Amino acid sequence: MWGLFAVLVAVVVLITVLVVRAYRLEPTPAMNTKIKLDTSERSVEYGKRLAKMIQVETISSRFDEDRTKFYKFHETLEELFPNVHKVCEKHEFNGSLLYKWPGAGNHEPILLMSHQDVVEATGTWEHEPFSGDIDEEGRVWGRGTVDTKASLFCIFTAFEELIADGYTPECDVYIGSSCSEEYSGEGAPATVAYLKEQGVRLALVLDEGGMIIEEPVGGVKGTYGMVGVVEKGYGDVRFTARGKGGHASAPTKNTPLVRLAKFMLDVENHHPFTSKFTPTVEEMFRRMAPNMNFPMKLIFANMWLFKPLLLKLLPSISSAAGAMLHTTIAFTTAKGSDGLNVLPQEAYVTGNMRFIQHQDDEASIELISKVAAKYDIETEVIYKDSPCPIVNYMGKPFRLVEKVAAEVYPGIGVCPYVMTGGTDAKYYTEVSDNCIRFAPLYINPQQYASIHGLNENIYQGALPMGVDFYKSIIRNSKF
Repeated sequence: MWGLFAVLVAVVVLITVLVVRAYRLEPTPAMNTKIKLDTSERSVEYGKRLAKMIQVETISSRFDEDRTKFYKFHETLEELFPNVHKVCEKHEFNGSLLYKWPGAGNHEPILLMSHQDVVEATGTWEHEPFSGDIDEEGRVWGRGTVDTKASLFCIFTAFEELIADGYTPECDVYIGSSCSEEYSGEGAPATVAYLKEQGVRLALVLDEGGMIIEEPVGGVKGTYGMVGVVEKGYGDVRFTARGKGGHASAPTKNTPLVRLAKFMLDVENHHPFTSKFTPTVEEMFRRMAPNMNFPMKLIFANMWLFKPLLLKLLPSISSAAGAMLHTTIAFTTAKGSDGLNVLPQEAYVTGNMRFIQHQDDEASIELISKVAAKYDIETEVIYKDSPCPIVNYMGKPFRLVEKVAAEVYPGIGVCPYVMTGGTDAKYYTEVSDNCIRFAPLYINPQQYASIHGLNENIYQGALPMGVDFYKSIIRNSKF
């Protein structure tokens, strides 16, 4: 009897502790912060200038070596940013660009970057994808507005206006802009090779990545700047099953397609990769927890207790959050027989993999290969690269980005997070320990969903804040 009473008392005490810890997390200003778009003539002029960049079609493809469209885009940059082209050293690598603005001091150099190429724009759009139309709400329409000509525009404009004001930076400041980012092409590697030849070591590389968004995770209220400090590795893998073939009128069991189907179902139902809360992910949720709804706050305020449960449940609650915990694989293409009534002698599926730091490309491929082998399936690596080093969110470069973002967007929260996509920044880890992925522009959910999709657009009223952010980074970069 007394034993049961003691258990009940312990349970009550535990629940009380959990609830008290959750209630102690008072909402931060980010909870009620809404971004106010700029409506001045400045934003209108910026919108018109960005539209000119959008109107130059710069779709890239690893199968198209013609760089004519990119040289046309470079001419537009020269027209829009004459001061940059007068003061800065310009280097060109088969369509990719590097500008150097020499500094007056001895501080370590920094590099700001956004790519100039875009993905294809198929489907039916509300506004033609390379129109650069500006609607009554002040949205600039077109492929590349979010990914990533708007941030490129803001970087160039920050340079242009600071030069016009007679400002000279304390350190060398570079602009990097690849024309092959969308297919992980040669532009960024060629630029990095040049920097290495020149003996350049960068204190900060600031590339595309997270942006200013509302409710970054379901159940988290408020507006946040999501700053990428981790980029996962990338892999394309082919899984091939072989058989005797034959006529479809007399099928045998466990044909190649059937074995591939069993393999894919096994991977989906029994995830083979290890999930783990890294310090980066824990810090992200720690910063978001005060603005969570109460059930989530109860859990995330007490991760010491609920972490094992979260590792299992989080991927099913949010695929994006789940992808921050482990290596992922998505099956993307498949091929079987060429005949509708023929059993294939060989069939394959491909998997796109994103490797987490704690289970890198070699370890993850070994695991998935073991699963494939259970079904007599061969594994072939088509392409892979390793996960990138993790940027320290306690370091000076991250702190500078965090400080400037909070000044330009008063009241927002700023969180480090894991990039689940890829950027050109991965190549720059050879010349910098601080490759940070963050584009300082506000976008709404529709605009976020339009990246690589239909109806890509961005508010012209978001551009002035982006320009001010980059200006402040340049003025305060003294590493």
